[in-house]
Amino acid sequence: MDGISKRPGGGGPGPGMDPADIFSELFGGGPGARFGFDFGGPTSRPRRTRGEDSVITYNVTLEDLYNGKSVKMNMEKEIVCSMCKGSGGKGSAKPKPCTKCEGKGWSFVQTQVGPNRYTTSRAQCSECLGVGEKIREKDRCKKCKGSKTVKEKTRQEIFIERGMADRQRIVLTGAGDEEPGVPTGDVIFVLRTHPHSSFERSGNDLLTTVHITLSEALLGFSRILLTHLDGRGVHVTSPKGKIIKPGDSIILRNEGMPVHKNPDQKGHLYVILEVDMPDEQWLKSVDTQTLEALLPPKKTEMEPKPAVIDEVPFEEGDIVDVRETPFAGTNFFDHGFDTQFGEGDDEEDWEDDEDDDEHGEPDCRPQ
Repeated sequence: MDGISKRPGGGGPGPGMDPADIFSELFGGGPGARFGFDFGGPTSRPRRTRGEDSVITYNVTLEDLYNGKSVKMNMEKEIVCSMCKGSGGKGSAKPKPCTKCEGKGWSFVQTQVGPNRYTTSRAQCSECLGVGEKIREKDRCKKCKGSKTVKEKTRQEIFIERGMADRQRIVLTGAGDEEPGVPTGDVIFVLRTHPHSSFERSGNDLLTTVHITLSEALLGFSRILLTHLDGRGVHVTSPKGKIIKPGDSIILRNEGMPVHKNPDQKGHLYVILEVDMPDEQWLKSVDTQTLEALLPPKKTEMEPKPAVIDEVPFEEGDIVDVRETPFAGTNFFDHGFDTQFGEGDDEEDWEDDEDDDEHGEPDCRPQ
């Protein structure tokens, strides 16, 4: 092959040549590398190109994401030992290949997977922890004890920008743990948003529920309807002559979340209006006859009447009314019931007569 360097004396391998070297030249790795095997040749342990990243979950509130926030925190990181310069040894002491794994950093282990059946796999060497080399205890650096790094306390600052999203990442480049001989990794903060008691978010839009009185539903309102995430009071005036029904919704344009990297633009704020009915104490305090004259008339009895009429007792229930909203199909709501309406109506709770017939034991037999 033209692509393989020839050795003195001909195009083939010389006598006594290590098979690992042959496979290394042919396939760029240890023997069998092309076929997914690794027999521990000289190139079987990949070299690290950079240090590991540190991923930290940071809890934020919806107010933090709306207003922005600067956070300073104390952290602890690994840095290269200044005494041994990352060698792990004192003076000119150098690490020696690990005798247990012969410098590979791993060894084969057998695991039983069944009667008289075993599987062979690679495991990190417990002696050198996968490094492949060790420094004798008497030659170790006094400061880092041969670990090559020491812990150092640092102070970091992160900026939560307005409009950032849940699970968005903030990367501090090069702020991770140091490792000898490779560029330092990053510290990555992953934002995790706490559920809010009043607002829900979807993209740049917000959703909230506001309760109004029956008087406001019938006659309108003009008041501070809610307190926003930045502490502002939002004043809203309803149109005159507009009757608001329970579950009606309104849109407050450009009152949603700031757009990340463009906070002057905002999404919309959707408000669901719930009507609070007066209680029994209020009913006792008014003239019911006068009130009845003011209210729309009651419904008349149905005509024609059914042939059979049963008097059934009145009993209060606790089923929550499920209403259609502008956000139907989005992640704003998990619609459901306080009580399990229709419980026991699953298909799994029913037995098919055909299934019984297959076993020759029908539920009903002719008498």
